[in-house]
Amino acid sequence: MNHQLYEIGRVKISEAGVRCKMLLGDLNGDGRLEMLLVQADGGIDDRYVPHQVCCLSAYDLDGTLIWQVGTPDPDAGGPGSDYPAQIADWDGDGNNEVLCVMNKQFLILDGRTGEIKKHHDLPGEQAHDCIILASLTGDQHRMDILLKDRYKTLWALDHDFNLLWKHEGNIGHFPWVYDIDGDGKDEVMAGYDMLDHDGTLLWSCQNLDDHADCIWFGDVDGDGEVEIVIGGSVTVMMDRYGNEKWRYEDSIESQHIALGKFVSERLGLQIAGLDRIIRGDENGKDGMFMLDSEGKELWKEDRKTRGWLTIIEPVQNWDDSGFDYILAYRRGGGVLPSLVNGNMQTVAVFEKEGYAVHADLCQSGREQIIIYDVHEAVIYSSSVMDITTPTGLDIKRAQLQPKRLYSSTLYPGGEVSI
Repeated sequence: MNHQLYEIGRVKISEAGVRCKMLLGDLNGDGRLEMLLVQADGGIDDRYVPHQVCCLSAYDLDGTLIWQVGTPDPDAGGPGSDYPAQIADWDGDGNNEVLCVMNKQFLILDGRTGEIKKHHDLPGEQAHDCIILASLTGDQHRMDILLKDRYKTLWALDHDFNLLWKHEGNIGHFPWVYDIDGDGKDEVMAGYDMLDHDGTLLWSCQNLDDHADCIWFGDVDGDGEVEIVIGGSVTVMMDRYGNEKWRYEDSIESQHIALGKFVSERLGLQIAGLDRIIRGDENGKDGMFMLDSEGKELWKEDRKTRGWLTIIEPVQNWDDSGFDYILAYRRGGGVLPSLVNGNMQTVAVFEKEGYAVHADLCQSGREQIIIYDVHEAVIYSSSVMDITTPTGLDIKRAQLQPKRLYSSTLYPGGEVSI
């Protein structure tokens, strides 16, 4: 298969300021996704204290700065933890809002203009590590919300910001919500604890250290039931009832995992992983690995270059191969962002260093990948395409924001539909 990359866009984003995180979503309802650059506060130790947002800058794919809220800060914080911001259709009106925490307030902004529609007090002083959107009350038209501090406390609130419940425990980085029992209300995988929609503890993983770095849901083994795969001190797979099905212990720290159909000759889903082998210094080292649906190792990367901060994510519908790829970036050691297949082969290298986001930007049926730094965002595709005009629909139609995009995090979790 031809794995040629095509650069289909290049956008200047320097007006957004330094150390921004990019979110994607259809902010103006034209059928294309826009880029929202989120800048967070500095002057904190984000190992213990969560960020707040200090500036938001919305760009379209043509490079036009649509709106900006706040003022870019040259001393802004860096991406050592999540930034509390998401794009979602918060109120079910068919248009996306921007949700964020600024100046110790939870803000709901009009995606088209950046104007504040509503604001709420936070349920706790440090309840702004990240924003998790959920359906806890069963209202299919209006979202509920989970807020957390860095590692201990989780607050559940309804759409009107009434406190539903509070949970304390080892909640990890980014709890993932999923309706495992089909009652129309989300359960919450909060670190190693599975909570019902009302906060009741259903079950807990046993004999796991540290904290949950990332969480995935999917029918891994093809039995028709959802399983939960958690990366942390090890990689472990649980069934929906809390029974451990397997664990993979041949890693130092399973910092990232990703479910997907990466390999053709294997049943079920595979689990791509990132092992943080040596952390925290100039000789730091990490490496990717791949497991089959039974938790057996298919391969492990023997990395020769330095670098210990790699992020991996699965990319679906990149081309017509029918298989998923691993998007690996922030590798360090002079290794550029790349796409890797299920046989550990690098099939594409992006000639741009930076962070990465990916989505179907203009309803093409294929995902595109954006690599960005402080100066510019470069947009890549597996084929030649035009993203500079709306989709050619007879009417402008807002793209529905998928769960993956309204659950943006530095610690990518996710789900594979059954």
